[in-house]
Amino acid sequence: MLPVLPDGDERELESSEEGGGTGEERRPERHGCTYHGLYGYRRSAQQGAADGDGSAGGAVAHTPSTEDFSLSLLDTNLPAEAETELRNFIAKRLTKGALFEGMGNVASVELSIPEGKVGCYYCRFQQESLEMATLESDINAPEFVVCFLGGSEKGLELFRLELDKYIQNLKINLDLEQKSLETYVSPYLRSWFEDAICPIQRVMQLFHDKLASLLHAALSYTPVEVKNADERTEKDISRFLAAASLQGLVQEGTMTSLCIAMTEEQHKSMVIDCSGPQPQLHNAGSNRFCEDWMQAFVNGAEGANPFLFRQILENFKLKEDKKMLCYSFLRLSRTLTT
Repeated sequence: MLPVLPDGDERELESSEEGGGTGEERRPERHGCTYHGLYGYRRSAQQGAADGDGSAGGAVAHTPSTEDFSLSLLDTNLPAEAETELRNFIAKRLTKGALFEGMGNVASVELSIPEGKVGCYYCRFQQESLEMATLESDINAPEFVVCFLGGSEKGLELFRLELDKYIQNLKINLDLEQKSLETYVSPYLRSWFEDAICPIQRVMQLFHDKLASLLHAALSYTPVEVKNADERTEKDISRFLAAASLQGLVQEGTMTSLCIAMTEEQHKSMVIDCSGPQPQLHNAGSNRFCEDWMQAFVNGAEGANPFLFRQILENFKLKEDKKMLCYSFLRLSRTLTT
């Protein structure tokens, strides 16, 4: 049996058991509409001197008040009343000194929108071109706070690293001239859910019963070559492979030895040909473990819930991590006893 989510987790992320339940039995999270907000954040000269570079250490020396900074709305798709509520939420976080530059956070907020309570990812940042200039001078450079709202707090927390990366691209390309705001910044902000949250779901829908080979490639660090795919599909596959790998769960040296132990031989590159309506795989590998977990993804497909797919993927990685560590321990024990 595949592991279910721990007791106490929200019901919308339930049902990752092998062959577990039908679509009617699950209660997938309804992420509804998605929203965003971008604010200009400017500290007073007094707060800038007290906080220095905005690090956590500076927040201890001086706790800001609403008189120490200003928030100006630059772009949003929220209704006016909900936007005011979101701005008050961000202002409170800034007042408490709980919003550090470059560190994304996730919380739940109650807004005047049909969804009511939603998850909110928020991050304070500077433009990439201004960061070095700020470090080299005492100028209090303009900063920004971006918010992405949708789904639940628990759901967005699963994608916090992806959202952090999404902000990095915004930092590099942010230009507040009116033409750029309309042609690049606003569309980029509106696309956050499709671009940062949905790649795993799209890969699942594209590969379906061939997903086991992709899971196997991620676990065994098999090189993957994608041919005849559009840019988004190629990026989706790359993100899926990165999300499904065990990188970061175990130490690098242990990872290398475990991968060698698991594969036993060097893999040829797996080739994914996307020239037809369905991807064709060449030099593809798989095993019973990946086949079983593929079924969990297939079972979750009816709900079309990207948060559920990500939770299944995280459970898959944890299960494989434990299995590989046990396998390595057994190999080590045999070596010591011989």
